Amino acid sequence: MDWTIALVMFGSFFVLVFAGVPISFSIGLATLAAGVMMLPLETILAVIGQKMATGLDSFSLLAIPFFFLAGSLMNSGGIAQRLINFSQVLVGRMPGSLGHVNVMANMMFGSISGSAVAAAVAVGGTMAPMQKKAGYDPAYSAAINVTSCISGLLIPPSNVLIIYALTAGGISVATLFMAGYVPGILMGLSVMVVGGIIAKRRGYPVAERPTLRVVLTSFWDALPSLMLVVVVMGGILGGVFTATEASAIAVVYTFILSVLVYRQVKLADLPRILLDSVITTAIVLLLIGISVGMSWAMTNADIPYTISDGLMAVSDNPIVILLIINVILLVVGIFMDMTPAVLIFTPIFLPIVTDLGMNPVHFGIMMVFNLCIGLCTPPVGSALFVGCSVSGVKIQSLIRPMLPFFLVLLVSLLAVTYVPSLSLFLPGLFGMH
Repeated sequence: MDWTIALVMFGSFFVLVFAGVPISFSIGLATLAAGVMMLPLETILAVIGQKMATGLDSFSLLAIPFFFLAGSLMNSGGIAQRLINFSQVLVGRMPGSLGHVNVMANMMFGSISGSAVAAAVAVGGTMAPMQKKAGYDPAYSAAINVTSCISGLLIPPSNVLIIYALTAGGISVATLFMAGYVPGILMGLSVMVVGGIIAKRRGYPVAERPTLRVVLTSFWDALPSLMLVVVVMGGILGGVFTATEASAIAVVYTFILSVLVYRQVKLADLPRILLDSVITTAIVLLLIGISVGMSWAMTNADIPYTISDGLMAVSDNPIVILLIINVILLVVGIFMDMTPAVLIFTPIFLPIVTDLGMNPVHFGIMMVFNLCIGLCTPPVGSALFVGCSVSGVKIQSLIRPMLPFFLVLLVSLLAVTYVPSLSLFLPGLFGMH
């Protein structure tokens, strides 16, 4: 490998990112700068354009706009309060019950909407006033909301897992979906454990025991929303439709639920919802197309193989290699959003871990779990900024209360990394490979 090419590519990329250039343009310009060192300008422009086109020519990618649209319909469909009421029935008797309700509702809402930011706004915005009224420290409430809203990115359906499947090549989206359940639930439960310990020490109140009527009513109200996951995953596992087709089914289901059943979305709201989904989809697909070009440039310059040789020179112990990769991804997640990080670093690290005998599905779950933590950290953590906004807590006041939650998330990450069965048990149970 010509180290000059790698230096130009990554150097120009990080300079552009820190200069405030949008991430997709930063990737494209960095690829172009490195590409002209390998091929003539007119040739590299043609190659990058061709790679962008072929990178987006994938049936699996149709799932992304459909799941975005389904998430937008659900975000506007009034399900947050129903899930919160149902969560109160499930975990209301635990110490610091409202904190646990926040976590549980985030896990359910995040998995249904596929967005950590949407969960932080919808659930956190509802829970923050309730917790403040009950005497909870606002910083504690915000910390729980921020660190639990990311769990929905692992619990399917998840657009990030679809992007990883596309980037890794040849990996079943359905298998990744099944693999995400246990780690996603583990992430939420780990936050609940720390939150419960803190709540117990501070003497936060426990909710009153609900009556049977309240239990049945809250369950009945939340059931239609929760059935989305059953319909999507049940159809995939039953062979009724593929993961991509399931995304279209999800749109039909959420449309009926939000417009006809809950009646929270009016027909006049649909153009705005569609436009929001189109804009989000366009941003993500541009990132995917540009990143495919960068992956080609990195492969053509032998960058992944050189990094692999460098890591193997440090140690040939899989435990050490995976620890180094996790540290690198944690640093990357601080400065980069999840989608570009997955697109850029999957081609670099996946060949390394497969040489070590690691299952690509297991690595994908580890990678997404790792990068989820970055959403809670400054300077670009979207979940952190949104969580602070809805709670009214300043970022500098939130860092210290979040440290215990960061610690338990890191412990959970190590568990997911070194215990493959956490990710592979469910796919194996259903005969997925």
